[in-house]
Parts: sequence; structure tokens; C-alpha cells
Amino acid sequence: MHLLIFDSGIGGLGVVREIRRLQPAARLTYLADNAGFPYGEKPDDVLLHRILALLNDAIAKHRPDALVVACNTASTIALAQLRAAQTLPIIGCVPPVKPAAAASRNRRIGVLATAATVRREYLADLIARFAPDCAVHRLGTPSLAELAERKFRGEQVDIGPAVAPLFEGEGAAIDAVALGCTHYTFLLDEFRARYPGIAWFDPAQPVARQTLAVTASLQGSDMPGEEIAIFTAGLPDLPEMRRRLAAYGFGALRAG
Repeated sequence: MHLLIFDSGIGGLGVVREIRRLQPAARLTYLADNAGFPYGEKPDDVLLHRILALLNDAIAKHRPDALVVACNTASTIALAQLRAAQTLPIIGCVPPVKPAAAASRNRRIGVLATAATVRREYLADLIARFAPDCAVHRLGTPSLAELAERKFRGEQVDIGPAVAPLFEGEGAAIDAVALGCTHYTFLLDEFRARYPGIAWFDPAQPVARQTLAVTASLQGSDMPGEEIAIFTAGLPDLPEMRRRLAAYGFGALRAG
């Protein structure tokens, strides 16, 4: 089974980790659009054109058995058009509102995401379907994805100023938070340390489980191939970042 996994940066590597745990035999190609990072503040039409061009080209070039769009912003903008243009299975990523609502005793939850995801009608629909009896506090922050990238490069980060507004006023009663960006997986330790009484819900695990469910019946390619990580803005030049990418199974890096 050959899976193409896409994100705007390193966020999708949390999904990679979970897929490797559930489907260790899968061959993975990772595409990071770091030339377009961050996605959360860009106009929808610009993002849609960019995402469709990148992924339609990558599918033609790498011929995966399935595509995993491991980016909430890209999923909410481009999934419908991608599925209309392609015949292979395409798995998207959504904020884990349902488990957060199920876990909340106070019936007050938070959604922490990019500004683009927070303003989506798709998120409003998720809340209406799965958290109709909850007060839902949404915070779109432009800085957390960049903090996750910096942490992955080995830097120390402070999530406090970016996250604190979620818990102001009535938000002080929040007891569960759905993370609406896969980058935030890499900040879970910081979230839990600063807010130890909160249940934090990571999108990476549900995406990996859905990938397993969707691809279980596929007759995927068993042909061996190199596992590569592709970066649209050129290759990472930091030894620490290269070491971490290798730990996720991507010793081979490409610019493209």
C-alpha cells in the first residue's frame, strides 16, 4: 500500500506516526508545501488553486493508492474538488469536535485552529451535529503552527500568549479542547503542561484510523519503493530537523 500524505509543513508527520503504528507495511510519500506555509491566513481562492495544482500533479507523478490530506485547512477548502477530479480514495482531516463534546462534563468545549478553519461553515456544521448542547469557544490563532514548526526544529517555544484567549471569561469553564490543526499535535506537551485539567483531542489518531478503514479493502501496490519527504520550498538545512525526519522514516528528502 502506497500512501501520499500532504500538509503545509510538518503537521502531517503526526498522522505519519499514527499510520506507521497502525499500518507498518504501508509505503509513505510525504509532501510538505512549506513554500505556501502558513495556510491559515491566505485567501481561500489562492489556497484552493495552489492545493489542487500541487496534489493533482503529485498524484500523477507518484501514483499512490490513496491520498491523505493531513491538513485541516486544506481539507475544508479542497476535499470536494479533489474527490471530483480523482478516482483514488482521499482521506481528509477534521477537528475532533465529536470526542471533545462527548468528554466534556461542563458542556463547554474549545476549538483551537487556524483562522481559516475557524471561519469555515464546515466547522459550524460539525458543532451543530456533534456538540449541539455545548457552548463552543473557537479561537483562530496565526502563531501556533509556526511555533510547532519551530519546536520541530529543536527550538524552545512558549504557547501561552497564543492560547490564553481561549480560556478568558466564560472560556474558563472549558474542560475539553479539539485541536483543529495537525501542527498542534507537536505542541500537546506544552498544552497539557500549562492546562493540566483540560482534555486535549488530537486529530492525528482519528485520521490514521480512518485511513486504515478506507484502505483496508484496497488491492494496493506491493512494489517496493523509496520513502521520501518532498518540500516545495527546498530542503531543510538544519541537522536536527533532518534527524527528526529520519526518525519518522524519511531519510530521503527531495525538493519539488
